[in-house]
Amino acid sequence: MKIYLDTANVNEIKEYVELGLCDGVTTNPSILAKEGKDITMAISAIAKIVSGPINVEPIATDFDGIIKEAEEYAKIGKNIVIKLPMIKEGLKAVGVLKKKKIMTSITLVFSPSQALIAAKAGADFVIPFVGRVDDGGAYGTEMVAQIAQIYSNYEIKTKILAASIRVPMHVIELALAGVDIVSVPKSVLETMIKHPYTDAGIKKFLEDWNKKKT
Repeated sequence: MKIYLDTANVNEIKEYVELGLCDGVTTNPSILAKEGKDITMAISAIAKIVSGPINVEPIATDFDGIIKEAEEYAKIGKNIVIKLPMIKEGLKAVGVLKKKKIMTSITLVFSPSQALIAAKAGADFVIPFVGRVDDGGAYGTEMVAQIAQIYSNYEIKTKILAASIRVPMHVIELALAGVDIVSVPKSVLETMIKHPYTDAGIKKFLEDWNKKKT
């Protein structure tokens, strides 16, 4: 399973790149707004330190506007992925951008049927939202597992990039389902790294060693 960081904070990204824990990056207008930078400037800074896919979402929701923004962002590098909403304009843009050799992902996916349509349209990645499905009273990881099964049944090449990850157990359940990629915020990744028993074990080893020295 690959791990993408759901952030536009360059310092956070650098930290996890150095740890070997950043296979790519996902952003959206909300995340980029927090950094207070121009989108092109922010994505260009990320592209200098991340060689894997970098997802960037156009602000426009009309077809012509989407294509115009996508072409500008794609100039940043070949690893730029244009993140498109699961609407007809987004699906139409997938085909046009594919002809231009620009990678695409379809985001805001909340059902297996939407994921099937996104793959049929030719998206390189599909982005189902786990936590938000949970918020609606359903089981987000089960929804993504169904997508994985459907894609496996038909040998669909579109990669599943699960987002809206709230807790480490989401990641584990998705890994068990064979999901390709998870997009996680720093808070979840930090929780995955740490465990109280690990800290207790280190403390005990040091205490025992210090006793030996005395």
